[in-house]
Amino acid sequence: MLFICYPRCTTCKKAQAWLDSKSVSYEIRDIKEQNPTYDELKEWYGKSGLPLKKFFNTSGQLYRSMELKDKLPGMSEDEQLRLLATDGMLVKRPILINGSSVLTGFKEKDWEEAVK
Repeated sequence: MLFICYPRCTTCKKAQAWLDSKSVSYEIRDIKEQNPTYDELKEWYGKSGLPLKKFFNTSGQLYRSMELKDKLPGMSEDEQLRLLATDGMLVKRPILINGSSVLTGFKEKDWEEAVK
């Protein structure tokens, strides 16, 4: 299982504490230090079944400063994935990858299902 987070993010800290409390073994990856690649994002997006917008950190400073709320609707999926791959701070976190299951953000109920 791969747990991708930003160590200073309170939601990531909460998710990591939850994983630890469940004795789940995982590999941790700092999204700022090791940004997901285009290929990884494309694969995760395909497995997740989520809309691509769910992979964007819409509450982040970078998202707002780049005015992506207005720009994303006019971009192709490929362009959006390439943009996400440029900076980990654009990517919603935490991300949990467990085989074919990919979750963005931390919702305890969804994570319960993913770690079974």
